Amino acid sequence: MGSITRSFANNIGTSGILKAGAFNNASLNNVTALNASVALGNMVLISSQTANNSATVSFTTGIDSTYKEYQFWFVNMHPSGADNYFTFNMSTDSGSNYNVTKTTTFFLFQHGEDGSGAELSYQTPNDLAQSTSFQRLNSPTGNQDADKSISGYLTLFNPASTTYVKHFMSVSNNLDMSSYTTAVFTAGYGNTTSAVNAIQFKYSSGNIDDGTILMFGIK
Repeated sequence: MGSITRSFANNIGTSGILKAGAFNNASLNNVTALNASVALGNMVLISSQTANNSATVSFTTGIDSTYKEYQFWFVNMHPSGADNYFTFNMSTDSGSNYNVTKTTTFFLFQHGEDGSGAELSYQTPNDLAQSTSFQRLNSPTGNQDADKSISGYLTLFNPASTTYVKHFMSVSNNLDMSSYTTAVFTAGYGNTTSAVNAIQFKYSSGNIDDGTILMFGIK
């Protein structure tokens, strides 16, 4: 008993606070996964999905009135085919249909690995005007190299509202077919006062070869 007491006492600092050595796991270094609904400050991780040659990634639960803001972080989404756009759409019927009418804007910055092609431009072919189509979130991602992918996030505001349209914004960066780094800014609104309760991501053609999408609620 005395040795246990001495060991415990040796782990108390001069200020009376337990030292890090008193704990077997004093950090998150070896944690491989966080449980759903783990609080990360003002962000609460609700769920995550990892694609494996998947046609789509859909979130059909957890989007409700709990939070006024939801964020979807997509990490290293690698397409199975070349020259494809990463896209999303919303649903008001729990994922039976992804066809919310949207009006959107789309612009990008880009710069090549060789220093060429620096550009800032508005991309009219990539915006929507009262369309139910899936919204593009990037310039075409290449797949001829294993390291090509897109990463970024999509913010959806107050999806459970039955009064207001559904505003959203997205920021992403991808390594495209010509080895340009391309930062894309997309924003718009789903023109519906029905509650949005599901969201789906997919490439414009082919499958999602790899990548993880995390859904957070913002307090």
